[in-house]
Amino acid sequence: MPTGYASHHPDKPFVLRFDHVQFSYGQVPVLEAASFHIHEGEFVALVGPNGAGKTTVLKLVLGLAQPNGGSITLFGSSPRIGRDRIGYVPQHADYDPTFPISVEEVVRMGRIRPFMRSYSSKDYDAVHSALQTMELSDLAKRPYHALSGGQRRRVLVARALSASPDMLVLDEPTSNMDADSERRLFAALGALKGKTTVLIVTHDTGFVSSLTDRVLCVGDVGPSRIGRTIVQHRIEPTKDAPAQLFGGDALKVLHDSSLDDDCCCPPGGAE
Repeated sequence: MPTGYASHHPDKPFVLRFDHVQFSYGQVPVLEAASFHIHEGEFVALVGPNGAGKTTVLKLVLGLAQPNGGSITLFGSSPRIGRDRIGYVPQHADYDPTFPISVEEVVRMGRIRPFMRSYSSKDYDAVHSALQTMELSDLAKRPYHALSGGQRRRVLVARALSASPDMLVLDEPTSNMDADSERRLFAALGALKGKTTVLIVTHDTGFVSSLTDRVLCVGDVGPSRIGRTIVQHRIEPTKDAPAQLFGGDALKVLHDSSLDDDCCCPPGGAE
C-alpha cells in the first residue's frame, strides 16, 4: 500500500461542486450555504458525526434529493445526469442469504445496462479486473452468503469498480470490516489513487487514510446558526492512530483549522 503524503490535484477539472447549497426536510434545515468541490483524481474524505447530514449530502450528490437553494454540478451537469458515471457502494446492502448467487455473479451486476441482452467479452474482462483489484479472484465461485462481512463489503466495491466509474463513492466502507479486509480495501484504493476520483464518507472524525488529499467536515453550524455547513480542515501525518486503521499510516484531522473552499492543500496545508 502506498504510504507518505497524499498528492493533490488543484489543476484538474472539477468532478463535483456544491455552490452555497441549502437543503431542508420540510421546516427542518439540514444544510446552509454549503460549498465545496472535488477535482478529478482526488481522494477526498467527507467526515462528520452520525446525524450531521452526511447521508443528505450523498442523496444530493446522487440526485436523489434536490437542493432548496444554491447549485450542484456533477461532471459539468446535473447530478441526475452525471450519476451514471459514479460507482456507489452503500453502507448497507440487503440480500437474501438463501439466494444462490456467487461472488462473480454479484460483481457482474455492475455491468448491467438498460436493454442489454447478454454480457460481452468486455464485460467479463471488466469483472475479472475488478475481482483482481479487490483480491477476490480466489473467491469468485464461492457463494456470496458464505463470505465474511468484510469480504462482502469488498465484493460490493468490486461490483462498483466493474462498471469502470469515473468516481467511486463509498459510504462507511470499513463498517464491521475485519483488519485484513480493511488492509486489502485500502491497498486496492491505493492502486486506484489518481486514476479514479474517490469520495469516502465516514463518521470517524479524528483520522483518515494517508491516501486522503483533502478532508471535508459536515456538521459545523452555518452562518445563520440554523443549518449545517461543510468545512475543509487541514490534515497532518500522525502516529497516534490505531495501527489497524486504514491498513497502514493515517492522517490526523485538525478540527481547529479551516480552509477556504478554493484552497486545495496537501496534508499540513502547505501550498
